[in-house]
Amino acid sequence: MDIGTLLGLLAAFGLPILAIFLAGNPLGYMDWQSVLIVFGGACGFLLVSFPLVMLTKIGGIFSKALFPTPTDPLKVVETLVEFSEKARREGILALENAISDIEDEFLKTGIRLAVDGVEPEMIKEILTTEIAFIEDRHNKGTAIFESLGNAAPAFGMIGTLIGLVAMLQNLTDPSSIGPPMAVALLTTLYGALAANAFAIPVAQKLRNRSAEETLAKEVTIEGIMAIQSGDNPRIVQQRLLAFLPPAIRPKEEE
Repeated sequence: MDIGTLLGLLAAFGLPILAIFLAGNPLGYMDWQSVLIVFGGACGFLLVSFPLVMLTKIGGIFSKALFPTPTDPLKVVETLVEFSEKARREGILALENAISDIEDEFLKTGIRLAVDGVEPEMIKEILTTEIAFIEDRHNKGTAIFESLGNAAPAFGMIGTLIGLVAMLQNLTDPSSIGPPMAVALLTTLYGALAANAFAIPVAQKLRNRSAEETLAKEVTIEGIMAIQSGDNPRIVQQRLLAFLPPAIRPKEEE
C-alpha cells in the first residue's frame, strides 16, 4: 500500500472534518439535498461521459493509486546490464534460458524477440506500440477521476443556484431562508471537497504512476536494442542510466 496516498486522503478529508467538529454543531454540515445534487449529479455525469463497463472498473483503477505495482527503473537497468554481460560473454542465444525467470512480461517479450533474431527496428516498433496502448488505457482510467474533479464543483454551483433561487422566493418569510441558504453553501462545500480532496489528487497520482511505468519500459527498449547490437556492458549501463534522474543513480555514476 502507498502510505503517502492514504495519509494524504485522510488529511484532505480528516482535517476539514476536524475543523467542522471544533466549530461545533457538526450535524449542521449535513444536508441530504446537497448530497443528492452533488454526488448524484456527478454520478450521472460519469454515466453519460463513459461506457458503463469502464465505470464498473473504477474500484480497480483507484486501487492502482493505493496499491501500485512496484516500478524500480534502477533495478531494470541492473537486470539489463546483467543480460548484456551474459549475451556478450556467451552470445545472445544464451538469454533464452533466462526468459522463464523474468517476471516483467514487457521485458520477457523484448528478450524473446531479440533471441528469435527479429530485426531491431521491428522489436522497437512492437514494444513502442505496446507502450502506446498501455498509456492509452491509463489515460482512460485517469480521465474518469479528472472528469469527476470537474463535475463535482460544477454540480456544487448548480446546488448553490438552486438554494439561492429557493431563498429568493421566500424572502417574505425570514424563517424559511435558512434551509435554502444551507443547500446553497453546502453543495459548494461538498463539490469542492470531492474534487480537491479526492478526484483531482487521485488523477494526478495515476498520471505519476503511468509516467513511472512508461520510463521503465523505455529503459527496457533501449537496453534490448543495446544488447542486440552487442554493445559493451559498460556502455549499456551508461546509456540506460542517462534515462534516470541523477538522484537515483548509483553514487559512483553521478
